[in-house]
Amino acid sequence: MSGVHVGFKNYVSEMEDYTSSLANILEYLVPQEYVQIMRESMLNRCPVSSYEQVCEVFKKELGRTPDEVFDEFEPIPIASASLAQVHTARTRDGQKVAVKVQHTHMTDTAAADHATVQLIVNTLHWIFPSFDYRWLVEEMQESLPKELDFLVEAKNSEKCVDNFRKLSPHIADYVYAPMVYWNLSTSKLLTMEFIDGAQVNDVKTIQRLGIRPNEVARLVSEAFADMMFKHGFVHCDPHAANLLVRPMPSGERSFLGKRKPQLVLLDHGLYKELDFHTRANYAALWKGLIFSDANAIKENSVKLGAGEDLYALFAGILTMRPWNRVIDTSVDHLVVKGDEGDRSELQMYASQYFPQITELLRRLPRVILLMLKTNDCLRAVNNSLLQGSSLETFMIIGKVASEAVAEAKMSQRRSFLCWINVWLQEILLEARLFGMQIALWLLQVRKALTW
Repeated sequence: MSGVHVGFKNYVSEMEDYTSSLANILEYLVPQEYVQIMRESMLNRCPVSSYEQVCEVFKKELGRTPDEVFDEFEPIPIASASLAQVHTARTRDGQKVAVKVQHTHMTDTAAADHATVQLIVNTLHWIFPSFDYRWLVEEMQESLPKELDFLVEAKNSEKCVDNFRKLSPHIADYVYAPMVYWNLSTSKLLTMEFIDGAQVNDVKTIQRLGIRPNEVARLVSEAFADMMFKHGFVHCDPHAANLLVRPMPSGERSFLGKRKPQLVLLDHGLYKELDFHTRANYAALWKGLIFSDANAIKENSVKLGAGEDLYALFAGILTMRPWNRVIDTSVDHLVVKGDEGDRSELQMYASQYFPQITELLRRLPRVILLMLKTNDCLRAVNNSLLQGSSLETFMIIGKVASEAVAEAKMSQRRSFLCWINVWLQEILLEARLFGMQIALWLLQVRKALTW
């Protein structure tokens, strides 16, 4: 089980302010110099609170020191980030927990961060007029107070799990969030169940646990597709440190005897809700992308704010593919190798169309920008698990998006004719997906024969 605790070394991921998030989103899309400057400016900070400061927070929040609250409390944190740090502890009844403690004077620090970002963004816009991310400051001003309240994070985690139970019961057992100890949690302290698990990009440990990485990739894709297209309540920070994998506690195994994975979601501070129309349009857009439907791509991109002039660019940013590949009818048209050739090609396009990219990001609803960030994180997870993107994960996204589109139509028009129409579309969808599955199998056979 060596390496199994690695996920908890990052149990609290850095509260990425929107500048660092933007750097993550646009790593392929903007000139490397911009990304490098933004990372160096905003990411080289990782404060650590002393044990005395931790005790100060405990006394203020619970009226007692950590040693008075817990049977055991490790004074040295196992992780520290810009917002908080995490300590391990053991409750009076012997349960091991992870305790997230907000850094003291964090509110003042957040205000200073906001002022710093405002200055940087305004200065960059003054020097480089095409670099206009002033909307970033407004978004931070709205989101930071929510991330500074750990009770909001705790409620998010419970709502996320509840959504899977109610809306996605077929995978509810396979998606988990650590249990919150409400009696030991406040807006600045969060006590959670401690869970052993492998970080989602730690392929060797996942394999040692008897789990197949491609099973994990499928689970991650389906879980987040359901959140985006069916739940409308999305964990927007799914980078590797926030996703743990462990064998199903029930001991369930696959047909081949491999252990089935359970996905454990950590750090629930950054969620976004998609209203009905945004969620339906976003699902219809992804359905169009998966099935190379140029008209659907254009129609739904325009509905989401990209405009008649930038819909092709929007499709390219979502898929990391040029327009001619987006509308290519070949079954693997969206699969990205992720090698240097792909990166160079994308960055060449990014340099060429940077003003248009800036304009597109200004137009899009803020919630869609967070979906871009989420997609970027999920793409990185997929690359780690599969050494590139996978046709199978795109098929999962296509299936979930198509189901969401059908459900949206049924909810708006409940007539018998509408039901028949949706039913026929579902039959055609299943036939199309079956054809894609056959094509996937043939591609795998051809690949195996060429080795």
